[in-house]
Amino acid sequence: MSTTILGASLAEQPRRRASLLRRMRRYPLPTIGALLLILLVASALGAPWIATHDPFEMNVVDRLQPPNADYWFGTDAYGRDMFSRTLHGGRVSLVIGIAVAVASTIIGLVIGVIAGYFRLADAILMRIMDGLMAIPGILLAIALMSLTRASVWVVVVAITIPEIPRVVRLVRAVVLTVREQIYIEAATAIGTGFPRLMLKHILPNTLAPLIVQATYIAASAVLVESYLSFLGVGTPPEVPSWGNIIAEGRLYVQIAFWNILFPSVFLGLMVLSINILGDGLRDMLDPRLARRL
Repeated sequence: MSTTILGASLAEQPRRRASLLRRMRRYPLPTIGALLLILLVASALGAPWIATHDPFEMNVVDRLQPPNADYWFGTDAYGRDMFSRTLHGGRVSLVIGIAVAVASTIIGLVIGVIAGYFRLADAILMRIMDGLMAIPGILLAIALMSLTRASVWVVVVAITIPEIPRVVRLVRAVVLTVREQIYIEAATAIGTGFPRLMLKHILPNTLAPLIVQATYIAASAVLVESYLSFLGVGTPPEVPSWGNIIAEGRLYVQIAFWNILFPSVFLGLMVLSINILGDGLRDMLDPRLARRL
């Protein structure tokens, strides 16, 4: 019996690989976005080994040098290597993007499930979420940052709070739809407890839209962090984030445009790759499109 099951499992593997290849050919966007994102993430994580100079080392003699053999992306007004600072800036954006996406998704999932399943809690929680959504996210983040001391984790909290209501509304909509299905009523009728009902029947239906939403949140968080740092209310000035680098370089844009060009290109590629990955995952995880494969 076990040999038969093992043989069937081995026979199923080529079919799964063929199905995966068909999906990749039909939806090339996730592959393109994932490859581009992997390159950016690898460059950020490998910054201590890839960087040609110390990102904090100042050399006034070489200030505002254009790109050359010694300084691939040129230098800034303090003689710091722009290539090394750009790579290390990706580490900050990567940490903030992932942290905001994970935190807002987990918190929003919990609140959304409670609001979608319990009618009384729905009336209270959704009014709170509506109030948060009425405030522009960037203004709320600026207000929170102005009340606290600047740090990377304070930036994460300031960006996470405005993103939570969007996740809550998404999860709530899914739970409201699933809750009215016949199999949920049947499971409730036979005495299935709330924890088992959530884990087995409701939460699996939220995974696909949550994964897609998390990619958009990560891209938005990277942009918002750059906005805040550019305005001077984001990460501390000594932290080489893309927003800080661009903010410092704008003063010398007419004589040293590379101080803005390279971090802006990396920032744009990071956001673009995450959005492409999210769009592709949305198509791949859509059950209506999956049936056509």
